[in-house]
Amino acid sequence: ENSSTMSTPESRMKKAKRDARLLARSEEEKKEFKKAQKANREDIAKRAEKYAAEYEAAEKALVQAKRDARATGDFFVPEQPKLAIVIRIRGINRMSPKVRTVLRMLRLRQIHNATFVKLNKSSLELLKIVEPYIAYGYPSVKAVKELVYKRGYGKVNGQRIPLINNAIIEQKLGRFDIKCMEDLIHEIATVGPHFKEANAFLWPFKLNTPRGGYRQKRRHFNEGGDYGNRQHLINQFVYSMN
Repeated sequence: ENSSTMSTPESRMKKAKRDARLLARSEEEKKEFKKAQKANREDIAKRAEKYAAEYEAAEKALVQAKRDARATGDFFVPEQPKLAIVIRIRGINRMSPKVRTVLRMLRLRQIHNATFVKLNKSSLELLKIVEPYIAYGYPSVKAVKELVYKRGYGKVNGQRIPLINNAIIEQKLGRFDIKCMEDLIHEIATVGPHFKEANAFLWPFKLNTPRGGYRQKRRHFNEGGDYGNRQHLINQFVYSMN
C-alpha cells in the first residue's frame, strides 16, 4: 500500500515531463509551420512578379515588332496562336453522333461550358467538326486569369472543388512545379510543358448566357452570327459571359 502511494508522485512527474516535451515539440512545429508558410507566400509573390514581367515584356515585344514592320513597309506576321478557349453555344437538337463524341472529347457536355484547347493539327480538325456548335478564339492572359480566378474549379478525386486556396493546386500539380493560381494561369496561358496536366485538373468552366444575348447562333461569326472562330475578339465574348 505504501509503495503504491509512493509511486503516484513519480508517475505524475513522468507525465508532467512527457507533457512538457510534447508541448515544446508542438510549439516548435507551430513555429516551423509558420516559417514554411511565410517562405511559401514569399515564393508565390516572387513567381507572380516574374510572370507579370514576362507578360509585359511579351506585350512590348509584340508592339515593337508591329512598329518595325510598319516602318519598313513590311507586313507584320504574328506567330501562330497556341491556345484557344472553346465555348459551347448550342444544345443537342439535330446533333450527329460524331459531333456529340467530339464535344465530349473537348469536355463540352453542356451549353455554356468552356475549356482551353492546345492548338495543333489534330485539335484544329476537331474544332472544324463541331464548329457550328461552338464559339472559340485566342484568349489574352487577362481573360485566362479572370476566368480561372472567378470560375476556376479543380478536379480532386473526381469531385468539382473550388480553387479557394493554393494547397489544392499544390497537392495535385506540385510535382510539375505548379504550386499556386499564378503558376496554373501561366502554364495555361503560355501552353507550358505541363499544359495537359494543368488543363485536365481544371474543371470545364460554367459560363452565363452572354450579356445582351446572342445574335444568330446558326450563322458564322464572320456573317454576323455567333459560331466559329472569333480570333482575338473572343475576349469580349468571354467577358460578357463571365
